[in-house]
Amino acid sequence: MVVQRNMFQLIKDSIFAFRFKRAVRKADQLHHITHRKYMVLVINKRLEVISKQELRKFVANGIFRKETTVQDIEQKALYVTI
Repeated sequence: MVVQRNMFQLIKDSIFAFRFKRAVRKADQLHHITHRKYMVLVINKRLEVISKQELRKFVANGIFRKETTVQDIEQKALYVTI
């Protein structure tokens, strides 16, 4: 049982690593093209690449909670382009 659980976790981790690398590559490419700041976030159990400008619109329109600020989300981001 323990071996199966470890193998299952290893497969899940490798899939997450692949998706994370792909999201980071996408964020870097978009940053290179548009010169905006992009972040890789986990939203609804998926990795999403969002620019800071889009994030500001989401916060202003109430997509996120009222107490949430762009700085809070940026601190929780898995990756931020510079």
